[in-house]
Amino acid sequence: MLDLKFVRENPEIVKQNIKNKFQDKKLPLVDEVIALDAENRKIKQKADNLRAERNKNSKQIGGLMSQGKKDEAEELKKKVVKNSELLSELETNENELHERINTIMLTIPNIIDPSVPIGKDDSENVEVQRYGEPVVPDFEIPYHVDIMNKFNGIDLDSARKVAGNGFYYLMGDIARLHSAVISYARDFMINRGFTYCIPPFMIRSQVVTGVMSFDEMDAMMYKIEGEDLYLIGTSEHSMIGKFIDTIIPESSLPQTLTSYSPCFRKEKGAHGIEERGVYRIHQFEKQEMIVVCKPEDSKIWFDKLWQNTVDLFRSMDIPVRTLECCSGDLADLKVKSLDVEAWSPRQKKYFEVGSCSNLGDAQARRLKIRVESDKRKYFAHTLNNTVVAPPRMLIAFLENNLNSDGSVSIPASLQPYMGGKSVIK
Repeated sequence: MLDLKFVRENPEIVKQNIKNKFQDKKLPLVDEVIALDAENRKIKQKADNLRAERNKNSKQIGGLMSQGKKDEAEELKKKVVKNSELLSELETNENELHERINTIMLTIPNIIDPSVPIGKDDSENVEVQRYGEPVVPDFEIPYHVDIMNKFNGIDLDSARKVAGNGFYYLMGDIARLHSAVISYARDFMINRGFTYCIPPFMIRSQVVTGVMSFDEMDAMMYKIEGEDLYLIGTSEHSMIGKFIDTIIPESSLPQTLTSYSPCFRKEKGAHGIEERGVYRIHQFEKQEMIVVCKPEDSKIWFDKLWQNTVDLFRSMDIPVRTLECCSGDLADLKVKSLDVEAWSPRQKKYFEVGSCSNLGDAQARRLKIRVESDKRKYFAHTLNNTVVAPPRMLIAFLENNLNSDGSVSIPASLQPYMGGKSVIK
């Protein structure tokens, strides 16, 4: 969420940013919120004047009563009552305007970084760099569900009966591989200085609206019926929420955390064959990383975070590339985002396995996450990135480590987490 003062003083910058994100329908909101803010400030000034007058009159009434001037005191009391009624009306108007202003401010997108390429959607994202040589073997790579089936490693039919489409049972070596990747990713991040955390898997609506836009919330979140609780779509939500309404000493920054959680997503819309199986599902597990830092450090941390994911995948012999997200592909709270994509020998193309985001002070402003230094208090910057999400990552792993005889090689880095196995058959 932007600073209202910034919007008031820089309306053209805010409007151009909206145009850069191809959200022209939101342009009228800028003038509307500025007008509402002006009206609200006038009402607030009137209310403040009435409060000051009420305090003054109250003191005068006491003085008049002590002097025996009862009639004058009674007249002044009538004036106080009348002003109190007017003040109550102004306060009601003030609250209504505040709510309307806040709703609009939650809708106006964050200012994107100048380095973000301008484009309408993900088709205009820009490749930055490739890591590792993408290889297409001289034998056919089966669909990932077929690979898993050969190991008796997946049961979609039973899951469909139990929970519906978008769920799965993982079995045997495939289930073990899933857990091994999570455990390896956990230790990988701990070795890079991050503190391991297992967060709540449900969060209140106050946190939901603090960490994401309304559009994201509608498309992703499952609400618990009858309670003010939502299932998390990623542990970033509860990890950033951990700092809600806090004042963090500047000396304790940066806060660097890596978290494990299941994730729950609606995943609205129909999808093609390549997004079935375990690619786009309603429930999965993930290792995440988040950073809370000083504003001047967020660009440095952004580069560190996506590099962690690249290094993790390369340590498992999986070729990847980085992709700069264009303006139209950025969620409203994001300043800058970079996707990590893994190579798919079967599809002969890359596909997304992680996303790194710098949100500036947007989440901190919504959740009141402030930093205190000797001189001032200010809003922190927050960042997040996927370490690994095994269901989707398993696709990349199995395709890139599949052998012609149908076995799957286990990279040295992962062997300790697979009971020392170098191959599964």
